[in-house]
Amino acid sequence: MPDLSLFRFSHPIAVRFADIDALQHVNNATIFTYMETARVEYFRQVLGWVGRMADLSVIIARAECDFKLPIFWGDRVFVHVRASRLGNKSFDFEYVITTEGAGGSQQIAAVGKTVQVAYDYAQGATVPIPDDWREKMLAFEPGLAG
Repeated sequence: MPDLSLFRFSHPIAVRFADIDALQHVNNATIFTYMETARVEYFRQVLGWVGRMADLSVIIARAECDFKLPIFWGDRVFVHVRASRLGNKSFDFEYVITTEGAGGSQQIAAVGKTVQVAYDYAQGATVPIPDDWREKMLAFEPGLAG
């Protein structure tokens, strides 16, 4: 079970009716959209990205998810995100997706990971992680070495 105390950033997700599949729970592919939504908020709130697409020079090299519990329409959902590895040109985000039960208890619905690669679209090549992002992640994430 992941240690949620390591996750300093979380983002609430409103489960939309459109997220529900024929089995009446959130479709597995939608969980990746929830991770993306939280990842973009991490870029905004932690790294200071202001929405200019030219300044968001990353590609996703890998995305994975382990599904633990179904999520249903009406559930209170939170995506917890943390940078867990910081390399020269790539970094990892880990995710824990929780639902909130009665009394505020959190149940883990899914855990995931993505690998982001810093990328210059004009050159069509990988580049080092921007220094300001590196500094902000190191300052924000406890125990992250870079």
